[in-house]
Amino acid sequence: MRFREAVHDDLPAIVALLADDVLGKDRDLAVVDEAYEQAFAAVTEDPRNLLIVADDGGEVVAVLQVTYIPGLGRHGAERALVESVRVRADLRGQGVGARLMTWVVDRARERGCALVQLTTDKRRPDAHRFYERLGFVASHEGMKLPLT
Repeated sequence: MRFREAVHDDLPAIVALLADDVLGKDRDLAVVDEAYEQAFAAVTEDPRNLLIVADDGGEVVAVLQVTYIPGLGRHGAERALVESVRVRADLRGQGVGARLMTWVVDRARERGCALVQLTTDKRRPDAHRFYERLGFVASHEGMKLPLT
């Protein structure tokens, strides 16, 4: 298994991973449409955003997005924000997600980021335990304001 930046041909598999999720099934579609095409282009054309996939013999089995955020806080430190972590259902619990997250944390460290941050839905206790096992600490209360 290798981790790499996503290419356009990966988009159907990525969208399927997003939709095959207890929360994603209500907010994502299982087919690629124009909105996904536009979002993919916006993410992949932005040098501060990366879509990373786990490629197992040419098959996309996991995905995440990482955004590098410059800031003045922490003495001008850059941080890595991880979003949309998904592992194919039949591979969950087999270490794929841990390997992918470790890979991303290592890249952020190499880049000089001061921290890696993420949010995880309060309805995902398994995800909370997963991130805690990787050393993440629930140090802040996240808040979101849906606009759509």
